[in-house]
Amino acid sequence: MILTNSYLSLGDEFYQQIEPTPVAAPNLLLWNHELADQLAIDPALQQDRVALSQYFSGNRLFPDSTPVALAYAGHQFGQFNPRLGDGRAHLLGELTDRTNHRFDIQLKGSGPTRFSRSGDGRCAMGPAVREFIMSEAMHALGIPTARSLAVVTTGEMVFREEMRPGAVVTRIAASHLRVGTFEYFASQGNLDAVERLCGYAVERHYPELKQETGEGFYTAFLQAVCRKQIELICHWLRVGFIHGVMNTDNTSISGETIDYGPCAMMSSYNPDAMFSSIDHSGRYRFIQQPQICQWNMARLAESLLPLIHEDSKTAVSIAEELLKEMANEFHQQYFAMLGKKIGLTETKPADETLINDLLKHLRLNKLDYTQTFHRLTESLHSSEIDTQISTDLGDWYPRWKIRLDEQGENKETVYQQMRSQNPVVIPRNHHMEAVIRSCIETGSADDAEAFLAVLKSPYRETATTAQYQDAPADNDRDYQTFCGT
Repeated sequence: MILTNSYLSLGDEFYQQIEPTPVAAPNLLLWNHELADQLAIDPALQQDRVALSQYFSGNRLFPDSTPVALAYAGHQFGQFNPRLGDGRAHLLGELTDRTNHRFDIQLKGSGPTRFSRSGDGRCAMGPAVREFIMSEAMHALGIPTARSLAVVTTGEMVFREEMRPGAVVTRIAASHLRVGTFEYFASQGNLDAVERLCGYAVERHYPELKQETGEGFYTAFLQAVCRKQIELICHWLRVGFIHGVMNTDNTSISGETIDYGPCAMMSSYNPDAMFSSIDHSGRYRFIQQPQICQWNMARLAESLLPLIHEDSKTAVSIAEELLKEMANEFHQQYFAMLGKKIGLTETKPADETLINDLLKHLRLNKLDYTQTFHRLTESLHSSEIDTQISTDLGDWYPRWKIRLDEQGENKETVYQQMRSQNPVVIPRNHHMEAVIRSCIETGSADDAEAFLAVLKSPYRETATTAQYQDAPADNDRDYQTFCGT
């Protein structure tokens, strides 16, 4: 596997060139065969577990690999930190898949860098397994995301409140450019670096913008990133995903979900659902994610202001108008998404009342988000489920039936649309924790593989789907997730 590294062309202020720190006894725990095949990784190498363990722990480097730790800043829970960077990750390089798309390949938990801030540069096994499963589940759900190629245990222990087994997870992403990358250079007044960064980001993610010239180029870039973020957050809200740490350093310019630390899935519908142990104010709770997304885009806009227009007041005016448009566009896409979930082929302004009334009913009656939409979908095919869901949803249900009749769409067309929007299974928190615990206690990935097999088909029921569909008995009342650093 031959790697390139286009980040090197940006200049050495963008990274630290540093090799991973070797580990004592690497052992391959999880391997993503589907992704490896997509990336055209040599089949012979894929059969060699010892070699995979060496390469994806960082003990051995691929030919032409130039590992780097990327520099970036970030707003963390609203507070700006001018110097973050990859404190426990090494970008090995880039490779091109079978469809000619370029991807970063990065090790996480591979040792300290100059950005570690006294950290050990390592990752515990639990968060590595969580990232592998969650990222693959999100991919199967049709949500833009970084993916996981491997988890390699290290044979070493790391201290996180207590001693835990260590691991290295391999992340595959369209890039690792973040809002915080732009903030890093803008905060230093390094406008030349910001310009280079914009050009590089457009080349990788928005090549259609290369025809833009002058100041319009930067406005178009900001608008394109905003639209990607709208799409992403609507997907999160569609399936009940809560990121948990939407800092600007965790906001990808490509519009992918990255950094699966204190993330979780919502069970019963609660717009204020949050599970992150470090989010004491509820800043990143479920329903707040759209507002935080817009706040993060405002931070990107601030980094670009001198490029958007030479006159600062004009630049601010342009950015504010664009962010206002973003809020309006999100509102439209959000209700269009929810409309699709209930079978509306076209969502009209009056439908917002119907949708909001459903969400209020779900909240007041503590109905499970995933199960309710799944049953609503299946009620179109099953008279038994039709009776059950009509009891759950009360007088809202006949209103919905009338609205479907009004749109005059073929029943099967409506069913197929709802089926594509409403998963039958999600990576529920209690099952995730059980799988992680099993991997740690047994050293085997069998339970993780069984869970993944179901999560790879989230819109259809398989022979084992029912094992993972149940809601938590306590409704995740005391559930907490942790950052893992």
